[in-house]
Amino acid sequence: MIEVTGVTKTFKVARRSAGLGEALKSFVHRQYQEVRALDDISFTIGDGEMVGYIGPNGAGKSSTIKILSGILTPDGGNCLINGRVPWKERVEHVKDIGVVFGQRSQLWWDVPILDSYELIRDIYRVKETDYRKKLEELTELLDLSEILKTPARQLSLGQRMRCEIGASLLHSPKILFLDEPTIGLDAVSKIAVRNFILELNRQHGTTVILTTHDMQDIEALTQRILLIGKGKILLDGRLDEVKDRFSRVKQLTVQYTGAVPVMTAGMDIASGDKPDRDYGLSGQGILHVQVNTEVLKVSEAISCLSSQTEITDISVAGASLDDVVVGLYKQYEI
Repeated sequence: MIEVTGVTKTFKVARRSAGLGEALKSFVHRQYQEVRALDDISFTIGDGEMVGYIGPNGAGKSSTIKILSGILTPDGGNCLINGRVPWKERVEHVKDIGVVFGQRSQLWWDVPILDSYELIRDIYRVKETDYRKKLEELTELLDLSEILKTPARQLSLGQRMRCEIGASLLHSPKILFLDEPTIGLDAVSKIAVRNFILELNRQHGTTVILTTHDMQDIEALTQRILLIGKGKILLDGRLDEVKDRFSRVKQLTVQYTGAVPVMTAGMDIASGDKPDRDYGLSGQGILHVQVNTEVLKVSEAISCLSSQTEITDISVAGASLDDVVVGLYKQYEI
């Protein structure tokens, strides 16, 4: 169980104008600006939950993860993870967590992956029998057998990220923090990583907190999202409810034979998809029609279209999660 209550964190950031003169002045009198990274944030995450922690750059995501992992101490508020305060009981706390930073490595660059794993085993004091069992499981699930004897610097990005995830799980943590785990990966590697995380949660009930700008990762792995902006938690809810709430525009892809249908209130032909001929002329083609469900129900839009032309095929899609998140950013002005 993760319980965060009223956590705040402020950083002092040095500021100066450009130029040699300003640089010299800063040696004598350095000016600082206070930046409120976290502003009274509170949330609870239950055991076995998979939560997406999203927000724009500079919103406070990384600061939160560092506090949850015990790296940073907040200015105020409290945080309890499995009954422990991370920054006060750090040695015991880190035994229960795994952390993967997509742009930082915990592997030693010039030695084989197995050597890095052996060192990590010693750091966490994992029993030899438990380590061998876990290594065998991770090797199979992450497909590591061909690369364990290869130095990290000789691996592709996708191979290295699989090894990074393996390294974070060697001590069987109860909680996994993932910060951009699929950044820069190709489609095949992304799917492999996502499938592994889902299987990890299913088999072991591992709690997963995922921070990423890749909304496909969020959609594939999580059922709940926390939106942070300007250091504040702005939204906490189920992903499907958020999509329904903020996705008011549906897109109909209509394949028709006959007259080009005329749009009514609540309907519009998608930009760049205007017919080449005048309305009312017969023919066949495909239209992408946007329907504002606050004005017109999808069923009513379909009835309207079918009354004007012969529909040979139709599909309905909501806005993508990327569109929903952009809408959230605009709504909360972040």
